[in-house]
Amino acid sequence: QSQLVESGGGLVQPGGSLRLSCTGSEWTLDYYTIGWFRQAPGKEREGVSWISRIGSRTDYADSVKGRFTISRDNTKNTVLLQMNSLKPEDTAVYYCAAVYGSVGGLTTKPYNFWGQGTQVTVSS
Repeated sequence: QSQLVESGGGLVQPGGSLRLSCTGSEWTLDYYTIGWFRQAPGKEREGVSWISRIGSRTDYADSVKGRFTISRDNTKNTVLLQMNSLKPEDTAVYYCAAVYGSVGGLTTKPYNFWGQGTQVTVSS
């Protein structure tokens, strides 16, 4: 059973917006750096964004810079990914992942906890 739960995916037209949420089902996210990843059919999982424990550091893949914003509210045990100006190439299953501590990254290697994913489809 996954300890991370994603929500907020769905079908949206190009240019539209979605907000994804990642919550800890049975544990607090305060001590964890959180990353968002995505995987399209036939492609490898790729890093989208990550945010440090207290939100002081963030980073984004070049393909989403200026369109996606990651944030966290530790009082609500939630990490958000606001996705604007969505494109068909953003279509994928989106996963959140956690690693204990303050150092993350856009590769999957540091992360040892994963959610089950939420589907995002951008299509007219």
